[in-house]
Amino acid sequence: MEVSGNDGAFNKARNIVTFAKPPWVEREHSGKLERLILQLGSGKGVFSEVEGIPRSIGCIGNNRFILRDTPMELDLIESVIREFAMISGRDLYLTNYDELSILEEVSHFSVTLPIENVYPVVRIEDFKKASFSTDVKPIVEVRYSRRNMERLQDIEGAHAILLMIKGEEIWSIKNFSFPCEVYIDVLFPGSLRKVDFDLMEAKRIFKAHMTFHPCLSGTLAITPEGFALPCPLLRNFIVGNVKELNLKQILRKRRLKKFWKLKKEDIDGCKLCPFNSTCHDCRALEYYASGDIMGLEYCPLDHPSRHNVQKGFMYKKLI
Repeated sequence: MEVSGNDGAFNKARNIVTFAKPPWVEREHSGKLERLILQLGSGKGVFSEVEGIPRSIGCIGNNRFILRDTPMELDLIESVIREFAMISGRDLYLTNYDELSILEEVSHFSVTLPIENVYPVVRIEDFKKASFSTDVKPIVEVRYSRRNMERLQDIEGAHAILLMIKGEEIWSIKNFSFPCEVYIDVLFPGSLRKVDFDLMEAKRIFKAHMTFHPCLSGTLAITPEGFALPCPLLRNFIVGNVKELNLKQILRKRRLKKFWKLKKEDIDGCKLCPFNSTCHDCRALEYYASGDIMGLEYCPLDHPSRHNVQKGFMYKKLI
């Protein structure tokens, strides 16, 4: 039996709140900083920068990266979080840790500040060893397997589960009742031809974002080295460095705002599509599949371009 990724009854019965897209894409965006994704180390995740990160919600997950500079000291990490609390204080995701003790310490520090939601993303292997205060909202990250699904039955104290799963495995969870919210992190193959799940359902969103990008808008990521990015997976698109600039200065950067205000109409091949306002767009997945930040690989529809846009124009616009 094939289960549709966005089937309402399926999602409601299993506590699945988002399928193949971050949990904030349906929100109305303000055009201001809404969430900070703070990476604490090079990471111990399943997927690596070298081999490729095919995750639809890999932005908040634990991955493995090659550090290009010395990591931030703990004092600087806390300073960045403190400034985030003053500017926004909405959602803080703590991820890509090397040592569990650092994730715990930064989480404990963060909940002492006026931040609405503190989400440490902890690997299932470490969750039972972790010690978090009751104000923290841990997200347990797990790769689908029968063994791991059994382990999830004993999960207590988790706010949500980030479940990495292949398209061919989705049917396997149709009868599984999760103990908390679930984010289905679908693993994309390297090209459209290899997609083995309902891509239209995976990309569908119900609230059109006419002014701001549904995924990138309001998002700022900080790497372990202090580089500021529009997305943790877009590591070649640095918009600042917290070792040199504070968050307010970085937020004024035009390059960051261009990502926040990017619309489907700006993407060659999407402009004339009647579904462009209700189709989720992950620039990181498209970039790594096509090699172009304005590329379009994962589209099940064939929309020939009929508008006059010079080749590479939008790419130059973003850099």
